Formats: sequence, structure tokens, C-alpha cells
Amino acid sequence: MSSTALSASHGAFDDVAHGGGEHHHHDDGSKTLLGFWIYLMSDCLIFSGLFATFAVLANATAGGPSGKELFELPYVLGETMLLLVSSVTFGMAMLNMHAGRKGQLLAWLAVTFVFGAGFIGMEVHEFAKLIQEGAGPDRSAFLSSYFTLVGTHGLHVTCGLIWLVVMMDMVRRHGLNDATRRRLSCLSLFWHFLDIVWICVFTFVYLRGAI
Repeated sequence: MSSTALSASHGAFDDVAHGGGEHHHHDDGSKTLLGFWIYLMSDCLIFSGLFATFAVLANATAGGPSGKELFELPYVLGETMLLLVSSVTFGMAMLNMHAGRKGQLLAWLAVTFVFGAGFIGMEVHEFAKLIQEGAGPDRSAFLSSYFTLVGTHGLHVTCGLIWLVVMMDMVRRHGLNDATRRRLSCLSLFWHFLDIVWICVFTFVYLRGAI
């Protein structure tokens, strides 16, 4: 992730060392949220560049297999449903956070983790299968751009899963104080952002490539 991402993450976690909610200075959370929005905008630029690169190289198969030959839409649709459902379960978690229901919040976060981990598991299996069939990122410019775009999204989801585990631990230890609520709000933005990016990947890469 970019240096902006590291700065935003630091802002989201900077009070861990001070008991999970105490600050040496007044902070209403607005700077953290603003910094995180800036990070999301920088991520938009990164994915925009990856989408543009894929669009240019989509037909550069170098005599190798094309997306129409490689992509299995039912399988990818299964991946998509897992990630979309995880967005719904995260929404349920946030509703319980606002209602102050710690137990239900943790339960929904755990369910979200399971769906997100399932998505990553399916994606890793898909990559392994392609590489085994000789359609790895070194086969053509098309496959290089494909692996880079989809892999970058998968890396972001993996980071989101790690963040989920960290937040579940923080909620258990510190409860629903202002700091944990703010961090969960940032994570919610991040997770829904990844859902939007994946919808674009599914439409632009898989549907378009399979036609």
C-alpha cells in the first residue's frame, strides 16, 4: 500500500499505545477521517492506472490464451457474491456498533471475515489454476496486466482482513469507545470501496473478457 495509506493507517491506530482511547491532545476524529478519504482517493488513482493499463493490453495475448478461453464466469460470480455479501454483513456490524451492541458487532465482524477469507481463497485457487495451465503473468502482456490488477485488489482485501482481526481484538479489549468507533468507520469505508472496485473488475475484466 502507498505511503499515504501508511499515514492514514497510522492516524487510525495512533492511540493504541495510549490505552486505546486516550490522547495527549484533543482530536475529534475529523483529521483521521479526512486523511483516510485522501488515502482512498489515492487508491482510486492507483486502480485507475491499473484499469487503463489492462484496457491497453487486453488484446496483447502474444498468441497465448485470451480471457474468453480462461475465465470461468460461474466461478468468478461465486467470488463476487462472497464479497458482496461480506459488504452486507459489514453493514450489519456497523448498525450494531451504532446501537452499542458489542456482542452482535463482533459476531457480524467475524461473519464478514469468513466471507472475505472465502473470497481470497477462491482467488488464490484461480491464480494457481491459471499458472498450472501455463497462463501465468509471464505468458503475455494481457496476463501480466490481469494478474497485477486482480492481485492488487486481492492484496487490499487481505489487508482489510488483517485490519478486521485487529479491530475485533480492540473491541474485545477496549469496548466501543470513540477511538474504536472511528477506526471501524474507516475500515467500513475501506471495505465498501473494495466492493466497488471489484464490481468494476468483474464487469470490465471478466464479463468483457469472456464475451
